[in-house]
Amino acid sequence: MAGDTETGNVTGTLDKDYNLIWYVESCLNNALRLETYIQDAERAKDTEVADLFRKAQADSRKGADLGKQLLGKRLDTGNR
Repeated sequence: MAGDTETGNVTGTLDKDYNLIWYVESCLNNALRLETYIQDAERAKDTEVADLFRKAQADSRKGADLGKQLLGKRLDTGNR
């Protein structure tokens, strides 16, 4: 399978850059998904669970922001 040995030859994107892009996308998707979970917990009046999901959502946003900053620096400088 190409994914096991892909180093950018097929996709044109080096693994480390692709992995960073994937990480940012995953963090953002997680933040969106957690919004639904927060609303579910609030409807159930379960503040403990809602608070947990809010904290997780904040962590996901922070991870996305850090990943975007790093990706931006690398793309701006062509750091490969």
